[in-house]
Amino acid sequence: MFRGIVTVGGWTMASRVLGFLRDMLLASLAGTGPVADAFFIALRLPNLFRRLFGEGAFNAAFVPEFSGILATDGAPSAKQFAQEAIAALAFWLLLVTLLGELFMPQLMALLAPGFQAIPGKAALTVELARITFPYLFLICLAALLSGVLNGLDRFAAAAAAPLVFNGVSIAAMLLLTPYVPTVGHSLAWGVTVSGVLQLALLGWAVRRAGMVLHIPRPRMTPRMALLLRRMGPGLIGAGVTQLNLAVDVVIVSLLPPGSASLLYYADRVNQLPLGVIGTAVGTALLPLLSRQARSGDTAGAIATLNRALEISLVLTLPAALALAVAGQPIMLVLFGRGAFDATSALLSAQSLAAYAFGLPAFVVLKVLVPAFFAHGDTGTPVRVGMIAIALNLVLNLLFMVPLAHAGPALATSLSAIFNVLTLAVLLSRRGRLALDQRLRRRLPRMALAALAMATALWLAERTVFAELGTTTGLRWLALAALVGFGLAAYAAAGQILGAFDVWQLLGVLRRRGRN
Repeated sequence: MFRGIVTVGGWTMASRVLGFLRDMLLASLAGTGPVADAFFIALRLPNLFRRLFGEGAFNAAFVPEFSGILATDGAPSAKQFAQEAIAALAFWLLLVTLLGELFMPQLMALLAPGFQAIPGKAALTVELARITFPYLFLICLAALLSGVLNGLDRFAAAAAAPLVFNGVSIAAMLLLTPYVPTVGHSLAWGVTVSGVLQLALLGWAVRRAGMVLHIPRPRMTPRMALLLRRMGPGLIGAGVTQLNLAVDVVIVSLLPPGSASLLYYADRVNQLPLGVIGTAVGTALLPLLSRQARSGDTAGAIATLNRALEISLVLTLPAALALAVAGQPIMLVLFGRGAFDATSALLSAQSLAAYAFGLPAFVVLKVLVPAFFAHGDTGTPVRVGMIAIALNLVLNLLFMVPLAHAGPALATSLSAIFNVLTLAVLLSRRGRLALDQRLRRRLPRMALAALAMATALWLAERTVFAELGTTTGLRWLALAALVGFGLAAYAAAGQILGAFDVWQLLGVLRRRGRN
């Protein structure tokens, strides 16, 4: 499992770094103005459907079943199942894409009603959304191919695919912007082109893995019927989730101009540890837990969950506190140029702190949910998620006026904490989660080490960054010093307190590098 986590985490880190370069360029060109707001909402729409049809309920049901068929019936049966799934998914995706293109003005009037009051903003959003919407069809098929690769324990290509998205987006802004009306148009075209290239990359990777897939005529076979039954609860839950996200977008559109952009930039920074740690752990965990569940190895599955929780928390706790304490320097250094001024950095840092409050819960959620999916239980996480979604909606409405741009982020964090605590209790009652002695001993020590790091970082920010960060040319050096000091402080505190063994961890990473 650890090898898979390192592979996915390494590629995800590379993608996130390239994504930051993309967002830095966009912040410089568009800042938090109407073009940026319009593009972020236009991109949000295909992503809503992508999480519903591609990376959400479909993959949650597909990956465990594909892994199980591969282990019990062999590659030919798994290949046939994958082809049947591709045919069904492609049919529905094409229908959704065509309907979306046709009714885009109506969709945007529902999704971003606040934009209607600003001249030209609603029309620009519709135009950009029509360019980006085919990305839905392409990226959902790419997500299914990623599921095939993950089921084969091939993680590299699927984790590297987002690099294509970020690379094409940067190229589009640099090369296409002079020939289109706005930088939002160049980015929108870059999104769709990147979908074509990601699908091609993953198709090539699947062929290299020895599984040449074709798209047959859609048919309702017994295995597809089982897949759809297992998808049912996930589709309901994912549908409610996406409805909740859509409500979030509606609320953001009603907030002061620029709020959509402020939340986007804050979320991008928050997604770095969430993507590198949470996505890596969750991606590597699901196939392993599925095999352990099929073989009846309950003790092994519990041990796997303990180590996944340990890896997640030892990295996420300090990351969350660092983002909350040093949010303003981070936002200022990453995005503070051109149209993104110091005020934008301060406001986006407030949203970042609200997101960081729930970061450990977001990551642990990606550890606990696969424990249900591995046993074919897609219903329980959905039912708990629906309650969390209702809580999120209520909190959004409560925080909308007093907290403005920080309200949606804090509501999301609090609902994620509720979600994680509830799932942990349910797993424990079913005998599928029990914190072992090692994790119980190390967890409070991790928290103390993270608090010691946060204190040291707070002091360093008011000395090192206050001295060097005021000079534009030295900001990167000041931030690098902050990051290095924080890492050193956490490593030292963790080693002294016995939260983890730095030398053992470095030894594992060196062995992984030689493999």
